[in-house]
Amino acid sequence: MDLISVNEALKIVLNHTTDFGVETVNFMNAFNRVLKEPITADRDFPPFDRVSMDGVAVDIEVFNKGQREFNIEGVQAAGSEQLTLKNPSNCIEVMTGAVMPKNADAVIKYELTETIAKHIFLKSDALKQGDNVHKQGSDCAKGTLLLEPNILIGAAEIGILASVGKNRVRVAKQPKICVISTGDELVEVSQTPLPHQIRRSNVFTLEALLKRLNLKSTSFHIKDNKAVLKQNIEDLLNHYDVLLLSGSVSKGKFDFIPEVLNELGVKKRFHQVKQRPGKPFWFGKKGDKTIFAFPGNPVSTFVNCVKYFYPWYYKSVGLNFENKQQAILSEDFYFKPEMTYFLQVKLTQVEGKLMATPISGKGSGDLANLALADAFLELPDNRSNFTKGEVFPILRYRSV
Repeated sequence: MDLISVNEALKIVLNHTTDFGVETVNFMNAFNRVLKEPITADRDFPPFDRVSMDGVAVDIEVFNKGQREFNIEGVQAAGSEQLTLKNPSNCIEVMTGAVMPKNADAVIKYELTETIAKHIFLKSDALKQGDNVHKQGSDCAKGTLLLEPNILIGAAEIGILASVGKNRVRVAKQPKICVISTGDELVEVSQTPLPHQIRRSNVFTLEALLKRLNLKSTSFHIKDNKAVLKQNIEDLLNHYDVLLLSGSVSKGKFDFIPEVLNELGVKKRFHQVKQRPGKPFWFGKKGDKTIFAFPGNPVSTFVNCVKYFYPWYYKSVGLNFENKQQAILSEDFYFKPEMTYFLQVKLTQVEGKLMATPISGKGSGDLANLALADAFLELPDNRSNFTKGEVFPILRYRSV
């Protein structure tokens, strides 16, 4: 069976994305979702001349004439209706966030004043019109576009939605996803394995990787029986948009997944990718259903999810995403096979540069090794020697 390159495989995956539509949610449930409507300012921001510091509001013209002692005419609190300075020789105490009183046009902070009875003495000659006043519309005018569609909604965007009164917001609908493990050797996490058994782990790793994208999923385990596999997968294809499988995709006697998917009418797009870890990897479509069938080895499943499923999901929901992260190889490395190698690395910042140090492992079955690394350094398939100081793309799965 011919192997295709990593770039070819990713191109095929991205050519088979799915638009899952749009739904409306409460704005607080929109965190880490993809925005699907423009958000504009519903009024000027700030909506009034806003006091930006606790202090004293005065008429700058009177101040410029040399007056430094003022009678207190009133107090303008945040959230209260606008007061009017009736006597220009007086002042009004103002609080941060309050509307600027009429007939006053500058604020001097409390630290530069002294209060005696109902008189305030200004202890500074440095004051000009507009000081400590956040002018109406200076941030943006009513109707200004604040957020464009197809961006990921984070904490800052949640604040903007709240500020414009956007209680309900349109976001990309998320796919229904199931994660499937296969194999008679697997037992539940709570069980004590027999000598010939291991606990299920890949499905939970995949579910955790999906949670990074704010995606929910349901997990299933199916025994290595072709009829049972076919019946269960057929049912799951009817109820889910995406199937992520781990295991049973190689050439072993009990690797039934490719054959079952073919019999169920799933169109294979590729099966073998020239990469390590992560081979074999089966990808296909049936109508608007998408199937990622990863190898059973945990590191292979992990890297394939980050390298292929993540970009597929980003493009499906319309998120403008391109992985441009790179790191510098911190030591010489050798890898003989002519295939893309995803090298597990530890990332460190050295004098402002992102360095990638190889983490030695024991192959694609070494799940524990993933916990020691932060990312995969993607080494090209057209060479064997990689030199300290060279820069390569990274697939980061942990913050440094």
